[in-house]
Amino acid sequence: MKSLVLAEKPSVAREIARVMGSREKHKGYFEGPQYIVTWALGHLVGLAEPEDYDHKYTTWNLEDLPILPKTMKLKVLRETGQQFRVVQSLTKRQDVNKLIIATDAAREGELLARWIMKMAHWNKPFQRLWISSQTDKAIKEGFASLRPGNQFDRLYESARCRAEADWMIGLNVTRALTVKFGAQLSAGRVQTPTLGMIMDRENEIVNFRSQEYDTLKADFGNFSATWRGKNGDARIFERQNTESLKKKLEGQYGKVSQVKKTEKVEPHPLAYDLTELQRDANRKYGFSAKQTSNVLQRLYEQYKLVTYPRTDSRYLTSDMVHTLKERLESVAVGPYAALARPLLRKNLPTSKRVIDDSKVSDHHAIIPTEETVLLNQLNTEERKLYDLIVRRFISLFYPPARYDNVSVIVQVEGEQLHVKGTTIKDAGWREVYGADADDLSDDDNDGESDDSPSLLPELHEGDSVKVQRVHVQSGRTLPPKRYTEASLLTQMEKHGLGTPATRADIIEKLINSDTIERQGNLLHPTGKGKQLIELVASELRTPELTARWEAELEKIARGQGQPEPFLQGIRGMSMELVAGVKNSSADYKPHNVSNSHCPQCGTRLLEKKGKRGKMLVCPSDDCGYRRSDEKRLSNRRCPQCHKKMEIKEGKAGLYVQCLPCGITETMNKDNKHVNKKEARKLVQQYSSQESAAVSNLGELLKAAMEQKNDK
Repeated sequence: MKSLVLAEKPSVAREIARVMGSREKHKGYFEGPQYIVTWALGHLVGLAEPEDYDHKYTTWNLEDLPILPKTMKLKVLRETGQQFRVVQSLTKRQDVNKLIIATDAAREGELLARWIMKMAHWNKPFQRLWISSQTDKAIKEGFASLRPGNQFDRLYESARCRAEADWMIGLNVTRALTVKFGAQLSAGRVQTPTLGMIMDRENEIVNFRSQEYDTLKADFGNFSATWRGKNGDARIFERQNTESLKKKLEGQYGKVSQVKKTEKVEPHPLAYDLTELQRDANRKYGFSAKQTSNVLQRLYEQYKLVTYPRTDSRYLTSDMVHTLKERLESVAVGPYAALARPLLRKNLPTSKRVIDDSKVSDHHAIIPTEETVLLNQLNTEERKLYDLIVRRFISLFYPPARYDNVSVIVQVEGEQLHVKGTTIKDAGWREVYGADADDLSDDDNDGESDDSPSLLPELHEGDSVKVQRVHVQSGRTLPPKRYTEASLLTQMEKHGLGTPATRADIIEKLINSDTIERQGNLLHPTGKGKQLIELVASELRTPELTARWEAELEKIARGQGQPEPFLQGIRGMSMELVAGVKNSSADYKPHNVSNSHCPQCGTRLLEKKGKRGKMLVCPSDDCGYRRSDEKRLSNRRCPQCHKKMEIKEGKAGLYVQCLPCGITETMNKDNKHVNKKEARKLVQQYSSQESAAVSNLGELLKAAMEQKNDK
C-alpha cells in the first residue's frame, strides 16, 4: 500500500518526490514505491459564492443583504479544477491507504488541505508533515516523525472561522457599500481598520499647526551644551525670550554642577520573525512588505537557504542547539567568514534571548539552514534579504555592546545647559553590522530631538567654564510622519491586525483597490480612501474589534475557544454593519472623474492607475470600455503647424487630431490615415450633410460610419 502526499505547490512536491524516491512523473503527480506525491495550486477549493446558493444573488441588490447561509458550502475553484480532479482520483485509488498533508505548516496551509479532503470525501487515516525548512535533511526527518492529523483539528477550526468571518463581513459590507453609493467600494475585517489607522494619521497631519521655535547652544570652547527649560524642553517659542537668554548667557562663567557616568549594556537584537524582517527591509532597502515576502519565499523554497518564512516567533527551540554550529558553518563564506569562523572555535552562548521554547508556537524564528550558500547565484534582491538574515543570525552569538554614557549639566546664571557623551568600550554584536548598526532603530520618531552624543573632554563637578558664544538655531515643530510600510506593520502588529502571513497582502489590497497609494516610501490615502472610511461603521474602522476577533481565533487554535459562538457573533455584526450602510444618508463622489467621455455610452471616464500607467475606465456596469490615458503620437504631422498629431479613439474607430490647430483626420480599419478628400467622399456617400469644416470631420465621419453599418 502507498501513502498519498499532498503538497501546496508543484515545486515543493517535486522536492519531496525527489527526496522520498518518487521518480515516476505523471500528469499532476509523482509516484514511487512508497509515496504518491501530488499538489494543490494554492487553493483548489474555496467557499461558495452567493450565486451558488441562489441565482438571484448574481445581481447585487441592497434588499438581499446580508447574505448569511446557515451552513457555508465549498466549491471546486474553476481555474484549478483540473488539478483537483487529479487529486480526487488519487484519493480513490485502492492502493492508497493514508494521506500525508505536506502543505505549509501554518493556518492557511492546514485550511486548504482540509477543504480538499472534504470535497474529495477522504475518510481514511491522515498524518501531518510539519517542517520548518525545505532541505533534504529536514524533509527526511519530517517523514520520520509524522504527526497525527487530528492533532491539528483546532488549527483547522481557527482557519475555517477566519475564512467564513472574512466572507460574511467582507462580502456583505462590500456589496452594501457598492450598491448604496454606486461605486466599487471594498471593506473587510482587517483592511478597513488598517485604512482607518492611515486616515487617523492623515487627519493628525492635516490638523497640525506648525510653530516656529529656537534652540540655544552654548560654546564653551572644548565642548558645547544645549539650554533646557525646567520641564526639560529645549525649544523656545517666544523670540524675545531667545534674545534675552542669549544676552544673559553670552560671556558668562558657569560651573559644572553634575557629571553622571553610567555603563550601558545593549544586548543583541532578537532573531527575525516575518514582520520584523519586512520592517528592516523597508527601512534599509525600501522593499514593500509583499516584495520581502516574495523574495523570502524564494530563499526558502527555491534555494533552501532559510527556514520557514511566515513565522511570528523571534526565538529558537532547545532541540535546535546542536544544529547551530552547522548553520554557522554554512554561512561562513564571503563577507561573513571573518564574523562566523571565530564563533566555530568556541562554545556558542545560548541565552534566553536566543533559545526559549515557551515563546515558539508553530515555527521558530527565521534563520539560515545548513545548506551551503553560493552567493553568486542570488540576484540583488535575494542577496540583500539574505544578508539581513545572516547578519542577524551571527549577531545572536556575539556579546552585548557596552558603552560609557556621560551626562553633564552646566549651571550658568541660574540656567541649565545639558550635554551627553558616549564612549564605546566593547562593540559586541555591533561589530557584525559595522556602520549599519545605527540603522536598527524605529523610523517613526518626530525628528525634532537633538540628543545625539558628543565627544567630551574630561570634566569634573565644580569645574569653572566660560560661555564663549551662544548659537541660536531656528526650527519648526513637525507633524507626525506618514506611515511607511515599516511603521504601518508595527502598528498592525501592535493592534493585532492580521498575521505575519497576511499583513503584506492587506497593504497590497488597499493599494490595488485605490484607497491608498505609495508616494516614494510613504503611504497616502487617496480621495476614495478618505471618503470610504467615513462611509463604514465606526466599529469597523478602528482596530479594537478586529483585534478582539483575532484573539478569539487564537484561542480557538489553542483549544481555549469554540467556533460556533465566534461565528454567531460575526453573523450578528454583519447584520449591524449592513443595516448601518442601508440607513446611511452620506454621499459618495468619485475623486477620479476625468474630463473625457466614454465613446460608447457617453459617461464621464474615471482615471485609474494600473501596472502599465494611467487608464481611463468607464464606470457603467454594462459598458466596460477602458483605454490608456498616455498620450499617443502618430507619424502624421499637422498640415498647418507640422507637429505630430495625437491618436484619439471614437465610436468610428481611431482618428488623429492636432489640438492647437483644431484639425482632425480619420484613420481606416488598418489604422492608416484617410485624407480629407477620401473622408469627405465617405461622409457625402453615407451622410445627408454635403460638406463640413475639416475641424468637424471626425464627428461627421462617426455619423457616416454608423449609417453605413445600418445599411
